[in-house]
Amino acid sequence: MRAAPTILHLDMDAFYAAAEQAAKPSLRGKPVVVGGIGTRGVVATASYEARRFGVHSAMPVAQARRLCPNAAYLMPRFALYRTVSEQVMELLGRLSPLVEPLSLDEAFVDLEAGGVADDSASARRAGELLRADIRAVTGLTGSVGLAGSKMLAKIASEQAKPDGLVLIEPGTERELLGPMPVRVLPGVGPATGEHLRRAGMTTVADLAEAGEDELVRLLGKAHGVSLYRMAVGHDERPVVAERDAKSVSVEDTFEVDLHDRVRVRNEVVRLSDRCVQRLRAAGRSGRTVVLKVRRYDFSTLTRSETLRGPTDDPAVVREAAGRLLESVDTTGGVRLLGVGVTGLADFTQEDLFAQAAGELAEAEAGAAREAAETAEGGAGSGDPVAPPVPEPEPESHRRWLAGQDVRHTEYGAGWVQGSGVGRVTVRFEEPTSPPGRVRTFPVDDPDLSPSDPLPLVRAAGDQAGSSPASRPKSRSGAGEEMSSP
Repeated sequence: MRAAPTILHLDMDAFYAAAEQAAKPSLRGKPVVVGGIGTRGVVATASYEARRFGVHSAMPVAQARRLCPNAAYLMPRFALYRTVSEQVMELLGRLSPLVEPLSLDEAFVDLEAGGVADDSASARRAGELLRADIRAVTGLTGSVGLAGSKMLAKIASEQAKPDGLVLIEPGTERELLGPMPVRVLPGVGPATGEHLRRAGMTTVADLAEAGEDELVRLLGKAHGVSLYRMAVGHDERPVVAERDAKSVSVEDTFEVDLHDRVRVRNEVVRLSDRCVQRLRAAGRSGRTVVLKVRRYDFSTLTRSETLRGPTDDPAVVREAAGRLLESVDTTGGVRLLGVGVTGLADFTQEDLFAQAAGELAEAEAGAAREAAETAEGGAGSGDPVAPPVPEPEPESHRRWLAGQDVRHTEYGAGWVQGSGVGRVTVRFEEPTSPPGRVRTFPVDDPDLSPSDPLPLVRAAGDQAGSSPASRPKSRSGAGEEMSSP
């Protein structure tokens, strides 16, 4: 525990939904829900306007639509969120070399390690400047918590929401924590919370009063000791700059249960390729392939296979996932499929047998094609038969998703408001424009095409110069300029 509140926790406010509102002027001040837009989708983030209707993260979208039918339901645009997250993390990196990202929109920062704060006044100053810089660079708001430990800094940022700053003075921890529910402490989930409730402990003060021995008796030595220390305000976990990923995975939930075994197999192949793409993007390889299958009755099965060495070869991952699929009964229907890789490493060890098998299969396929061409040529005029050319997918099969970025050759940038019955409705507006006009087109309109997200703030790089890192640092003011009398 530190004597000064120099650990900062930043949590962006309703991040995905706020980014969508910033990108789409017509949605500002209105309820927005980001997540799976199908009947089986799940809410990723709801704007504060939607939360007033009871919509929250991890809620089924079908339930959210019943609670807030007039909200805008949009697909996630992770390319945009990652770009904004990188801008925010860059600002945090200018505060300190010790930044511990927890997700795209959340991180701890050790202000003391950066030399920008050593007491309450300088920590508050650094936090306020950070909030101002985030708004200037991204157009979004974030809530900041400051305390002498990670646990309390996170609690403080939750109290600061939305768009605020809360500083917990060292020495006031027990008074602050006492009336809070036990679930506020790290490591207390639904099961542990219920176990403690049955023992008559519902607040943090109850845990502190029960004592370490009683908590050890109820929860075991490791969990009991840790929980007691947190209940009395002690948390000595350091801010760790590098958090090593333990796995890479992708999964999809399907609108309608999959019954066709061939379709299931094709989806596993597709997910395997996506998983390898993420693996390679991270510069990693993995030793264990994991298959996740959620069946029609919501039962979830996982199967894994450990390879002889780490790999990032898509053929190897596809083959392993396919073998795992053979051990799973999917006759009743499949709701969800996932493919992951664990046991990550920074190098690859090629699976020579799989590579040889792939080359053999390719050679056999080539020989079969040659034989077929020869047979067809002998039956006809004797001219060589050209290999078949796959027909392009019909334009009518183009799928437009709500919230998707598009561009029209005449009307410019916009986003999909909805589609169906062969039509797509687009609202043409940009982050820095007034609310735009809505127009409807055929889904195969050749002038309409997908596009990349637009920046939320113009010339964001120029504005970054106002960050705390660009201001002179002082031990007393965390960025205040020293002036002579």
